Amino acid sequence: MSNPVYGKQAQTSTHDDKRPAMFWVLIVGIILFLAWAPFQAALFNGQMLEFEKPLYWALILSTALLILGIVTYYKKFKLEDQRDWLAVLVMLLPLTYVLSLISAASHYLAMNMVVVQCIYASLFIITLYALRDRLSNRIIQTAIMTIAYLIIGFGFINWFGQWVLAGRLVGWFSTWVFNSRYIDAVMTDSNGSRLTSVFQYANTYAAFLMAFLFAAVFCLMKSKTWYGKAAHAFMLVPIIVSLFLTLSRGGLVMLPVVFVLLLLFFKPARQILWILHCVISLAVSLAVLNPITSWGLQLNQTYNGALAAKGWGLLLGASLGTAVVLWLIQTYLGPRLEKGMQGLASRKLSNLWLPVGSVIVIGVVAFLLIGTGLRSFLPANVETRLENINFRQHSVLERITFYRDASKLIADYPLIGAGGGGWATLYGKYQDYGYTSAQAHNFFMQYLVEVGIIGFIIFMAFILYIFYKYIKGYIKSDEENRDSHFLYLILAMSILLHSLLDFNMSYVFMGILVFIGLGGMAAAMDTQPVKRLVLKPEGFRPIYSIVIGTLSIVLVFSGLRFAQASNAAKEAKALESSNSFEQRQAAYNKDLNLRPTHNDSIIGLSRMYFQVYQQTKREEFYTGGLAIVDLGLQAEPYNKNMLFIKMRLEQAKGNNDKAFAILENNRANFIWDLDWYNLLINQAFEFGNKARLAKDTATEQKYFQAGLAAYQQVLDGVAHIKTVPPEIQLTRTFEVTPSIALSAGKIEFMSGKPAEAANILKNGLKDDLSDATNREVARYYIVALQQQGQDDKALYDKLIKADPKEKEQIAQLKSEK
Repeated sequence: MSNPVYGKQAQTSTHDDKRPAMFWVLIVGIILFLAWAPFQAALFNGQMLEFEKPLYWALILSTALLILGIVTYYKKFKLEDQRDWLAVLVMLLPLTYVLSLISAASHYLAMNMVVVQCIYASLFIITLYALRDRLSNRIIQTAIMTIAYLIIGFGFINWFGQWVLAGRLVGWFSTWVFNSRYIDAVMTDSNGSRLTSVFQYANTYAAFLMAFLFAAVFCLMKSKTWYGKAAHAFMLVPIIVSLFLTLSRGGLVMLPVVFVLLLLFFKPARQILWILHCVISLAVSLAVLNPITSWGLQLNQTYNGALAAKGWGLLLGASLGTAVVLWLIQTYLGPRLEKGMQGLASRKLSNLWLPVGSVIVIGVVAFLLIGTGLRSFLPANVETRLENINFRQHSVLERITFYRDASKLIADYPLIGAGGGGWATLYGKYQDYGYTSAQAHNFFMQYLVEVGIIGFIIFMAFILYIFYKYIKGYIKSDEENRDSHFLYLILAMSILLHSLLDFNMSYVFMGILVFIGLGGMAAAMDTQPVKRLVLKPEGFRPIYSIVIGTLSIVLVFSGLRFAQASNAAKEAKALESSNSFEQRQAAYNKDLNLRPTHNDSIIGLSRMYFQVYQQTKREEFYTGGLAIVDLGLQAEPYNKNMLFIKMRLEQAKGNNDKAFAILENNRANFIWDLDWYNLLINQAFEFGNKARLAKDTATEQKYFQAGLAAYQQVLDGVAHIKTVPPEIQLTRTFEVTPSIALSAGKIEFMSGKPAEAANILKNGLKDDLSDATNREVARYYIVALQQQGQDDKALYDKLIKADPKEKEQIAQLKSEK
């Protein structure tokens, strides 16, 4: 018999069992799915049309695999032990997202998160049963590690400038290859070129690398074959070099944390081997990092075959040399350490000594690299990133702001949350200053925002229970059983811990690795029987199979429908430059017939109707556009584009009160949006001035007061921005623009308050008087001064010089007033 799982013995398959054909179909399907997923931008849930279709195909494929799993493991569905209940309880995770649809800020994004959670639940159920089998467990572990190594190799192909080769390798099945190049496999930002491989985001690639660094070290130590040891040892240098090339500070900060936590699981002999493998690999990686970094940066500017070959030669040579050394250590030193330290291993708390010592050593090394000039031997870009690791640097302070703002959001949606995508939709309402971030940069905080306290408690109870039961069983088990599923703990723990600092789980492939990890850990839990069975196995089996099977079929067809809608939306978007109204209308309607509130098509069709109504004044286009955008706003009440289109439709119809009410009522939702303020204050002046000319004092005051209140909010925002720590790099300006100053100043000017008008207009003065708005600000400012018996002769002369007609316009403005 195969080795039993922890605790009481469970029946598992033996090497001699004949496995049905469906078993092999399922295993091959899982492997193909895992190989496909990372090259779709790691299935990033990017909350945009471009990212959604691979998610829907992932739903189709994962639920199809679940149907295969039901057929394959039908006889294993029972409620006899606690593991089986997890196959039921995991369904609560997507259900909490379904519940959050009630208060969802965005129905579209919330539905996408339901899709994501169904993918996770499907793969968890499959692996919960599949990974109990010794053979399938070994195959899946080998597949996961192989795919990870391919991703790392793919990254280096791009780093060494061979992006055409990389694109051709995956372009036949990846949607993210454009002009034979995988998009942003090497991304460029303010820090320079950063390696991302399939992820298009360096920090998440760093989280991936950290997880598989420790996975590779563990596989090296547990492998019983020479080629297994050699293969995993060979990959350690590429992984560590890749980690440095991401320039991820979060990855470097979390690496020692996970290193020490995992060290606690091993006996002293293995702890020494763990440290030796990591230290030697790190030393070799640092030795080759400078030239590989330099050559890669050059090759991404101008490709040179000889230089690329040189880079590959150095990397492969260093990896091969390291593999030989680590193979020798593991093969010859490993058994001697195990034998020689048996006595020490039996002592209480003996496994704590090296982890505690490691913490001290890591602290010293960190101080030397961050606090001294020792880091100068590293590449300049890596040195700069290390230099900036502190609690007062931009990314740390910005993340603290995100978490504080998320807390405010949670307070308004405490129980069931704001739905999937709640942060992306609502953060503009709660943000402390005008940053742009559709991700909260903390998976757990974002999860709490989306499903509230109820959903968060269910999720945390689910994962903590699995970790608790796995670790409890691990402690009681023998060495061989410990090794059988420990890879899954490494993956799940590493990714989840790094997700405290970033949005790794928004990459659904990373989430898949986590839930496969949880499934693998759950498969290795003890088989403690459930004391009171609600249903006997023969009763539970058909009910569970029918329920899961039916849901799977529904999800497959839903995924197909969503994928068709996505295709139609892309077709409609591609036709936006077309002059054929009928062709564009048909494309939009095709999408909306499949998915009535699909954002892009709602916006595109209603905007087109607005444009046609402007040209023709035909009533059906006004009513049609309004009906469509109102339908969209029922599902997406905070969608700025939809609100803007509705405002323009009402304005075009002459419904100024309704148009202005949209701006005024939603001002609190866009508190750092200068475009919104500019439009609101401009409309307040325009509509208020019309009322003034019509002698409608009440309406005039209503609009003018609203405009001035918005202007005061801008001033308050400008004052608040000055309190933001200087280390935070503001990516969006927030200031009194000439246009805002002009509209607010004209309100005071027309209200007969020249002193107040001059004070406002002064904030909008600019040196460039070739701009019409800047000249108008100067014109009103000069007249406002003159009405107080003051003047600005230098500005007046400069204005007249910029445009001689201004002299006449100033005179006219004075006469009108």
